[in-house]
Amino acid sequence: MTQKLVQLKSEIAEHWKTKILPFWANLKDTDHGGFFGWVGNDLLVNRYAPKGGIATARQLWSFAAAYRVTGEEIWQDHADHAYRFLTEHLVDREHGGMYWMVEATGEPLDMSKHVYTQAFGVYALSEYYRATDNTSALELAKTIFSLIESKGLNAELPAYNEQFDRYWNEQPNEMLSENGVIADYTMNTHIHVLEAYTTLYRVWPNPEVKAALERLLGILYERVYDKNTKFLGVFFNQKWESIIDLRSFGHDIEASWLIDDALKILGLEHHPQYAAMVTDIAYNILNSAVQADGSLMNEQEGHHVDTMRIWWVQAEAMVGLYNAYQRTGDAVFLEQVERLWSYTKDHIVDLRAGGEWHWAVDEKGIPDQHEVAGPWKCPYHNSRFCIELMERMG
Repeated sequence: MTQKLVQLKSEIAEHWKTKILPFWANLKDTDHGGFFGWVGNDLLVNRYAPKGGIATARQLWSFAAAYRVTGEEIWQDHADHAYRFLTEHLVDREHGGMYWMVEATGEPLDMSKHVYTQAFGVYALSEYYRATDNTSALELAKTIFSLIESKGLNAELPAYNEQFDRYWNEQPNEMLSENGVIADYTMNTHIHVLEAYTTLYRVWPNPEVKAALERLLGILYERVYDKNTKFLGVFFNQKWESIIDLRSFGHDIEASWLIDDALKILGLEHHPQYAAMVTDIAYNILNSAVQADGSLMNEQEGHHVDTMRIWWVQAEAMVGLYNAYQRTGDAVFLEQVERLWSYTKDHIVDLRAGGEWHWAVDEKGIPDQHEVAGPWKCPYHNSRFCIELMERMG
């Protein structure tokens, strides 16, 4: 590595170990299990806030990955703690799958089942098995995988349905729809099912998982990816028709490296159409969404551009752009990663004592008033950015 990359890796590793991981570790709920479900913008912890299925899975993934990477037992302790709460309170032992939300005490609050939540269950449990060799976690990951395939998959289209009630009756997809529409299918759910299955296949190279990954790659290439604009569609109807003119810059760059990760695990990294999709998405985001200060905008609906700099968009962009650098050797991607890391340190990282990352800042770098921990704000995106770059840099 060049001296510049050595320094970059060192900075990221130090930030992860001294800023990100301690913040989330301090939210450990020793009375009821899991981790506290809410920290306001004022950095005050709400010990009575509900705990989400997605958040719990992401916490499990983050601490399991931290243990796998560092070998430090403190992170295994936190991963074990998250695993116990997930298996004891978020898993529906009667009807299968994971709940959307439970009370702070672990009692069910919203027993809806969403394929997105199930995908993060598979993702987290697979990573936990990868780190600890806990075979019960792998068996549960396999069970949820089978549920997604049996309950969530519309094999005829194909597509993955989204939202269900506790008994697996399909419901309107309110949980993963935004921008004034209710989508039958979303890009977001499909890329995260891909992400989950990639990690499951890494620890359990089963032919059914392989077939599902190949199916997902086909869906993303044929249905979600626009070969003319190089953007991914976001929300779709039952005929896989886009129902809104929306471009989600963060999801696109995240999808590019998640797709590439799946290609590598399947030995398809040289597949001509898929490989071109990965690099074309990255170049497209580089050319259309990067601001003069090095940051990435959020999204564009029609002619309206949302220029807020969201925390997870910056994190995923750094991984996606570095992945594109590895794939193409084009130094412009590496330069942008360096610029974006500088921007993130200066504006996204919360410099207050006891802070972590702001949810978002505006064009002037002024933080918004969103929570700093909640059902969607978890250690997953920025922990994963740190881990991915550390591992990719060798």
